[in-house]
Amino acid sequence: MNKVAEFFSEVKKESAKVTWPTRKETGITVLMVVLLSTLMAVFFLGVDTVLAHITRLIINLRF
Repeated sequence: MNKVAEFFSEVKKESAKVTWPTRKETGITVLMVVLLSTLMAVFFLGVDTVLAHITRLIINLRF
């Protein structure tokens, strides 16, 4: 049981050493993640649409 208490004591000490981001930094990071995720989703939607159209054109060709 002593080792468990020692473990949590060490965790608390190490957590105090961490440099946590400010609220502003966290907000900017969240905004960037949402923005880039949205841009990537739109990009892949466009790629998927173009490839689907090309595939339909190829399938509809009569040889």
